[in-house]
Amino acid sequence: MDRPIDPELQLEPELERFPARRTLLAGVAGAGAAIAWGAAGRGVADEWERPVQQGSVDAEAARVKQGLIQLRRDIHRHPEGPGQEQRTAGVVARELRAAGLSVSTGVGGHGVVGVLRGSRPGRTVAYRADMDAVPPTDIVGGGPAPAHLCGHDVHTAVALGVAQVLARLRRHLSGTVVFLFQPAEETLSGARAMIDAGVLERTGVEEIHALHCGPVPVGRFATTAGYGMPGQDKAEVTLAGPDAPDAARRLADGIGELATVALPQTPADLERIVAEAQTPDGPLARFVAIRARAQEAKVSVSYRCWPQERYLEVREHIRSLAQSYPGAAVGFPTAPFPAMLCPEREGRVLAHHLRRTFGRDAVTTLHAAFPPFSGEDFALYLNRLPGTFTFLGVRTPATPITRSYPHYPDFAPDERAIDLGVRAMAGWLAKRTHQAVAEDR
Repeated sequence: MDRPIDPELQLEPELERFPARRTLLAGVAGAGAAIAWGAAGRGVADEWERPVQQGSVDAEAARVKQGLIQLRRDIHRHPEGPGQEQRTAGVVARELRAAGLSVSTGVGGHGVVGVLRGSRPGRTVAYRADMDAVPPTDIVGGGPAPAHLCGHDVHTAVALGVAQVLARLRRHLSGTVVFLFQPAEETLSGARAMIDAGVLERTGVEEIHALHCGPVPVGRFATTAGYGMPGQDKAEVTLAGPDAPDAARRLADGIGELATVALPQTPADLERIVAEAQTPDGPLARFVAIRARAQEAKVSVSYRCWPQERYLEVREHIRSLAQSYPGAAVGFPTAPFPAMLCPEREGRVLAHHLRRTFGRDAVTTLHAAFPPFSGEDFALYLNRLPGTFTFLGVRTPATPITRSYPHYPDFAPDERAIDLGVRAMAGWLAKRTHQAVAEDR
């Protein structure tokens, strides 16, 4: 660890070159010289005491930008499904060690934890990046194999870039940044596995942050203060009697009518959903997105809603519809997976930071849980800690929205977003670990 240079030791030889400065008549000039040299000494001290500056972050990010693009392409060429991220974890651990971080592997499966300690006291803040690729069944229209169609390769490259930049600025960094490279986000199991492994308690993190690729123009961020992403609930209904298959189809249709938002069928539908998510008190401020499928005498139901208190309401509707069929048995196999609710205070402070760093037009505010058809196990971290979850714009101008909307087969994020994500999050995390951050809380 670097140690600050004592300004007195650094300046003393210079004073000895000019002894007359100490002995001028009446001490007037000597006093002025002492003030001048004292100011110079403070300047050196201030250079060490000054927290990480955004200009320094930007300069270091420029140095690693091309390497991160190549790293992202390498990860993209070797997609690994949920729970299979062995190679990706090896790449992550190698890069973190090369940057000088303390590294633990095999956390909650193939999870990797990197710890970067700054040169001065401060707070402990976590940053999470998910590593797994989308399994074939979760690709829109299906697919032959796992593929990086949700941007987790970008997330991993951004997180590694943040670690590299802050490691290069370690002498100015206060506190500790803990990097959580998480497996199995797509199956909503990786966060739970890492939490159960004790990662939050062992590292003592006080808050946690993340970025996710989103269908907004590259160069822009969409903040989620007070919103987030919906959770998920499931139901199973078994019908009885000779006409059970027909009854199951009718019941599935009835349950489907509970939906207030329909699954997108066209790019225009996706465009509308993105616009509605940015509309205060718009159609997505409260919603139910539901799928009901009849198979023989059974109906399988999967649904999301916002706010999550509506789960009780929707369960009662499902139960009431099912009980109109004699002998129907209704079950809810598990408790609902929780919604990701992003704290409002931290989200607003982050939006201010991003506007100050990239300009006012660089920040879009979401006024709804988005997207309404997807969940995030980052919710489990935010149930324990304050933090932020922000969409990183990856849409190249004049391209179809499906190229920036996760899980579509032609998803192709604009790689310029990697540098923007690194600059945004390195500056943000340095701010959050600094002791002076208390005034923002």
